[in-house]
Amino acid sequence: MKVVFAGTPVFAAVALRALLAAGFRVPLVLTQPDRPAGRGMKLQASPVKLLAQEHGLAVAQPRGLRLDGRYPDDAAAAREALQAAGADAMVVAAYGLILPAWVLGMPRLGCLNIHASLLPRWRGAAPIHRAIEAGDAETGVTIMQMDEGLDTGDMLLAEALPIHDHDTTGSLHDRLAGLGGRLIVEALELAACGGLHPEPQPAAGVTYAHKIDKHEAAIDWSRPAHQIERQVRAFNPAPGAWTTDPSGGTVKVWGAAVEPSESQAVPGTVLPAEGCMRVQTGDGVLRLTELQRAGGRRLPVAEFLRGNPLPPGAVLGGATRAP
Repeated sequence: MKVVFAGTPVFAAVALRALLAAGFRVPLVLTQPDRPAGRGMKLQASPVKLLAQEHGLAVAQPRGLRLDGRYPDDAAAAREALQAAGADAMVVAAYGLILPAWVLGMPRLGCLNIHASLLPRWRGAAPIHRAIEAGDAETGVTIMQMDEGLDTGDMLLAEALPIHDHDTTGSLHDRLAGLGGRLIVEALELAACGGLHPEPQPAAGVTYAHKIDKHEAAIDWSRPAHQIERQVRAFNPAPGAWTTDPSGGTVKVWGAAVEPSESQAVPGTVLPAEGCMRVQTGDGVLRLTELQRAGGRRLPVAEFLRGNPLPPGAVLGGATRAP
C-alpha cells in the first residue's frame, strides 16, 4: 500500500517511523515549512522532514493548500505532487494545515488522522494539555476518517491510556505518540482487507481542546492547590507554568505536590518549611519541587533557594508580567 504522510512535530515523526518500519511505501511527505528557532533563530526543519530526508523520501512544504487561498501556487504544486504520488491513503498527524475537500477526496481510502484523545472528548489543537489540566483519569488515541469538520469524522480505531498522577504533557505525549504509531499501522492493515468499520462520533460528550495561550500559564494562587498542580503538569514542557517573586521577577514552576493545610495565609504566601518551599493557595498548600529563574537552569527547589532566597512571608504572584 502506498501512503502519503502529512505531519510536522515529534508526535508525527513517531507515526511516520512506524509506517516505514511496517513496510508501507511512502512516495510523498508533507510537512510545515522550515521555521526560525533557537537562540540564533536559524531556520530549522521539522522532525518529520528530518526523518523523511534520512529515508530518502520526497518532501513538500506548502505554506497553504487552498487553491483559492493566500498561497495558490503552493497549493497547485502540492496537488500536482499528490496526484503524481498516486497514494491509496493519506495519514495525517499534527500537520498544522487544514485539509481542503480536494485533498480529502484524492486518496482511494481517504485521509486518516491520528488524534491524541478519545473522541469526541478534546477535539482540537491541544488535547494532551487539556486532558491533564482537566484532571481526566484517562485519554488515548483515536484513528479517525477525516472530513471537513474540526475532528468530527468517523472513528476507525481507538485505544485508551491511563493518565498517571505524575504525568506531564511531555511524558503523556511520548506514550500517546507510540500508541498512535501502532494504531495507524493496524488501521492501514485493516483498511487493506476491508476490515475497518467506521463509527460516527456520539453527539454527547463533545469538548474542545483550544490552543494553549501563554497567558494561561500564569499561576493564580487563589485557585485550589490541586488545580494549580495540574496546571504545572499540563504546561510542562511548554509553555511552563510561571509566577512572580516579590520583586516582579519571573519564576517558572516545573514540579509541585499538593499538601493539606489549615493556614489562613493570603494565597501566594511562602509558608515556613524545612528544606522545601510551601506556598498557600486558595484551598490547600502547594509544595514546589523544581523551579527556574528566567535565563537560568531548572533546579531542585533546595538548590534554587540557595541562590534565590524566598523567605516565609514572601508573596508570589504580585506582578503579571509574562516571561
